[in-house]
Amino acid sequence: ARRLEGGRRPHPLTRKQRSLNRKQWKGLLMSNLWGPMIPLIVGSALVPIQIVMTILLLRSPGGVRTAGAWVAGMTATRLVQGLLFGLIFNSSDQVASDDSGSSPVVSTILLVLAVLFYVTALRQFLKHDDLDAPPPKWMSMTASLTPGKAFLIGAGLLAIGAKFWVFTLGAVGAISDADLGRSSSILNFLLFVVLAESVHLLLLGIVLAAPKKASSVLDRSSSWLEAHNRVIMIMLGLVFGTWFMIKALSGLGVI
Repeated sequence: ARRLEGGRRPHPLTRKQRSLNRKQWKGLLMSNLWGPMIPLIVGSALVPIQIVMTILLLRSPGGVRTAGAWVAGMTATRLVQGLLFGLIFNSSDQVASDDSGSSPVVSTILLVLAVLFYVTALRQFLKHDDLDAPPPKWMSMTASLTPGKAFLIGAGLLAIGAKFWVFTLGAVGAISDADLGRSSSILNFLLFVVLAESVHLLLLGIVLAAPKKASSVLDRSSSWLEAHNRVIMIMLGLVFGTWFMIKALSGLGVI
């Protein structure tokens, strides 16, 4: 048996500690939580204009440092949003601790998301500008951005985009509704943030792992996204709008 210094054996985990660990992992992987979370993650991750911005920054003179700062800015905003909404939901739960039944908060958030996705699809169909896209000036200055400015733009883009606030609010609401406990709730939210930025992290990883091959991959990806951005946004708007609408109406007891 393994021994510590002085001949003492390591203290084994108590039954209560093992039970808590199992509960934390079970809470992390709860299917009834990740059912509503997966569309929120996909909707957050598949934003073509943001992906194009990451590609442009990776191809800029600043390369990985500037693109990494841009992603870090988005991460910072999501973490602040999570903290803010977490405090709000925690206070709400304490006030309504005697209420019975499931909270309608998540269903209401999903209903708002459904409307936002339908509006996005309609605007793209009518060839209007995407309200959540970075201003054209930001896109044109990617070659001259410093990491500091890229961080501020990444943080600012998520701060001014209503849809991104609702995505994070929906994730925090779903986690709060699942009543997992503080540790599991934090782990689930951090996992949401990582997965919401998975495409950007993947692009950064490709450039770091294979810089010589990355250039052609980035060129093809950027060209494809720019050519199909409108179709992608329409399809995402219709598919996710319908999914969120069904989930919202079901949660509110309408269907």
